[in-house]
Order: sequence, then C-alpha cells, then structure tokens
Amino acid sequence: MNEIVSDLLHKVSDITDIPKGAHNLRVDGQSIGRFSTQNITINPLPDGKGLEIRVKPGTKGESIHIPAIISHGGHSEVVYNNFYIGNDCEEILIVAGCGIHNESCDNSQHDGIHAFHVGRNSTVKYVEKHYGGGSGEGGRILNPVTEIYLDEDACLEMDTAQIEGVDSTSRVTKAKLKAGSSLVVQEKIMTSLAQEASTDFVVDLDGKGSKANIVSRSVAKGKSRQVFAATLNGNDQCMGHAECDAIIMDQAVVKAIPALSANHVDASLIHEAAIGKIAGEQIIKLLTLGLTREEAEAQIVNGFLK
Repeated sequence: MNEIVSDLLHKVSDITDIPKGAHNLRVDGQSIGRFSTQNITINPLPDGKGLEIRVKPGTKGESIHIPAIISHGGHSEVVYNNFYIGNDCEEILIVAGCGIHNESCDNSQHDGIHAFHVGRNSTVKYVEKHYGGGSGEGGRILNPVTEIYLDEDACLEMDTAQIEGVDSTSRVTKAKLKAGSSLVVQEKIMTSLAQEASTDFVVDLDGKGSKANIVSRSVAKGKSRQVFAATLNGNDQCMGHAECDAIIMDQAVVKAIPALSANHVDASLIHEAAIGKIAGEQIIKLLTLGLTREEAEAQIVNGFLK
C-alpha cells in the first residue's frame, strides 16, 4: 500500500495495519487482501463486482472490514455487497466506508450497493465513513444504497458519516422490519463550497413491536446544498422516529422532507426537524475565551457533529 492508500484506509475505517478478523480491502477496483474466518466467509460475486459475506448462526463478537479506496481520477465503479447474518448472532461489527483521492480533472465515482439480511434475534453494528481528498478539479462522487431486511427480534445499528471533501452524494436507505426488530441510525454529514448531498430513508415497519430511530446531524457551509428525506410507513403496532438537525452557514441551503404514513391504529410515528445558524451567544462565549471567530465556529461545528 502506498501513502495515499494507507491514509485513506485510516480515515474511512481506522485501519493502520491488516485488520484482525474477516476482511476485504478494495483499491481501485481490485482486492489487495481478503480473509475469511471459521464463522465468517467472504467470497467474490461471480461477476467480480462485489462480495457475498455470510456469518454463521450463533457467531458472537466478530468483525468484518470491507473498505473501498479510489486513489486517482477517472475511476468509476459499481460494487454490490450482500450480507447474510445467521440467527442468534451477537455484536457483529461491520466496518465499511469509501475514500477517494483525486488529483486530476476527471471525476472518480464509487456507487456501493449493500444489502443486509439479518437473521432472527441477531445484533449488528454497521459503521460507514466517506471522505474525499486531493487537489484536482475532478469530482469525488459517492452514491451509497443500503437495503435492510430485519427478521424477528433482529437489531441493526448504523453509524454513517460523510467527513469532508465529497463533491456529490446521494444516499438511499430502504428497510423492512419484521416483528420485534429495530433499526437505529446515526448520520453525520458536512458539506462546503458547492457540494451537494441528499439522503433518502424509506422504512417499512411491518411487524408488531418493530422500532426505528433515525437521527441526522449535518453542517452546510459555503454554497453547498443538502436534502434530508425520511419516509416512515407504520404497517402494524410500531414506533418510528426521524429527526433532522442541521446548522446552516454562509449561502448554503438545507431542506427537510418528512413523510409519515400510519397504516395501523397502533402505529406511533414522529418526525422532527431543526435548521438554523450558529447561535450568536455561543460565538461570543468562545470569543471571550480568546478564540478567533473562525476557531469558535470550528469548535461549535465539531462538537455538534460528535
């Protein structure tokens, strides 16, 4: 791995060495390292455009790392990763993420389509970071699609972050929840300059006692544009909550689009949205401590996105 690849792997998946446990490291469309364990198998799809990952029933406390890196301009790819988590698995950690380094005038693009089939009574945490770097004028484009299928009493926790430097992203997440299952999402996004980011959640709460909690925090700077959309369909006795909390700066634009559909008398659905600038008293307080205005704003933004 060269310095660029090493730096990107660290930024998007905290990798500083070959990770322990099951992993596949993808660089510029090729696997540079793949490893399966006794309980987790990673195999390439027949067309070579992605992976099939299977976790045996009853597996506990194991991890899977599958970052994807693009280290130059002019590279575009579509990757399909299918996860099959067996019944009664506990504390399965999946670390993904994509980093693009572009020094050219040509666009680089990664479209990652992930499908999660989580078995009965299993718990999974999915961590995904996106980052763009390099001084080239070519775009850094990331379009993740996530499909989630939760069996009875399954739980998936998603922690996603767009760190910085991504010029355009369209994030689509679709989920179907059976009885007793739960989906928890924490999304963090920062945009600047003329960057664009949209997220679109569609969650079908199909089973009795199913729950979904989606929280998005974002900061929009410069002339960037963000759109947050969340559709919750309550099709049985269930609880659903979607929240958008955004800081807007400069000439940026942020839009929140809620859609709640209660199709059962015992469906309980909530949507919250708050969009606004940094409070003046917050800036003044930090200025009195000796910070410049730019430093004060950076402190507030960093704290907001933690």
